[in-house]
Amino acid sequence: MKIFDCFMYFDEDLVLELRLNYLSKFVDHFVIVESKFNHKGEERELKFDLRNFKEFQNKITYINLDKNPHDIDKINKSDSEVEKSHKYIFNSAKRENFQRNQILIGLNNAAADDWVIVSDIDEIPNLNNVNFKELKNKLLFFKQDMMYYKFNLKYDNFIWVGSKACKKKNLVSPQWLRNIKDKNYPWWRLDTYFSKLKFRDIKFIEEGGWHFSYIKSPNLIEKKLRSYLHHHEYDLSPIGIEGIKKMIENKEAIYNLKHDQRSLNKIGSGEKLTKVNLSNLPEYITLNRKKFDEWLDK
Repeated sequence: MKIFDCFMYFDEDLVLELRLNYLSKFVDHFVIVESKFNHKGEERELKFDLRNFKEFQNKITYINLDKNPHDIDKINKSDSEVEKSHKYIFNSAKRENFQRNQILIGLNNAAADDWVIVSDIDEIPNLNNVNFKELKNKLLFFKQDMMYYKFNLKYDNFIWVGSKACKKKNLVSPQWLRNIKDKNYPWWRLDTYFSKLKFRDIKFIEEGGWHFSYIKSPNLIEKKLRSYLHHHEYDLSPIGIEGIKKMIENKEAIYNLKHDQRSLNKIGSGEKLTKVNLSNLPEYITLNRKKFDEWLDK
């Protein structure tokens, strides 16, 4: 039985270095997908360079995606603003789903009973207390701490269910795994017998890792906000680089993650962040303090 760690890459080399070094002792293969197009469909320069991660080259399968999905809806001048907004969001979702599903290419040699972990690159699962050989559940979800701007700044009282895993034989697609509802439904919920996204036997890992969000400069944070699917609301109310700098200085999250998800007005209303002890983070950070010093809150 082998373990495959799978994710998409944009430009997050420092987080990638942490991920590879922390997970390498648990993981047999890393599957990395990078696209020539962002979620808006704009062409971008490829950033991943295997030479920067030579010690892991025998474990890495790198997939360079150079095309967009075929079912993109054309945005017409005659469309109303509501129609344009809906098409923009759905087209972005199609691109993200298409890109994530290319992970399957890197699983061609995976056996039926191999475990596949699907995450965003900044969602790092804690595998210290996970014995994959003894797991009976079909699905494994990781409850992760939300870290913001700095590796040791935490968004309190909020659990992020990011990394998700299942055996290759149970994997419908990487995006399917990503979309599964992160709760166990009671046995009497008949819809769970027919739904592909609702389950009754998910195993949740407490203290299941970290979501290292926005570990970037203000300029790169804004670039990400403008490029990614789930930040369409930023185009409607951009706070700008100076606004982002101010939020970092004040240790305030960009998003109010506890806000009603149906509301678009989540930008610029995040909560105060709390500094945590380095002992709560992956040991690789502590062992390489100088390298990570710029990205630690003092």
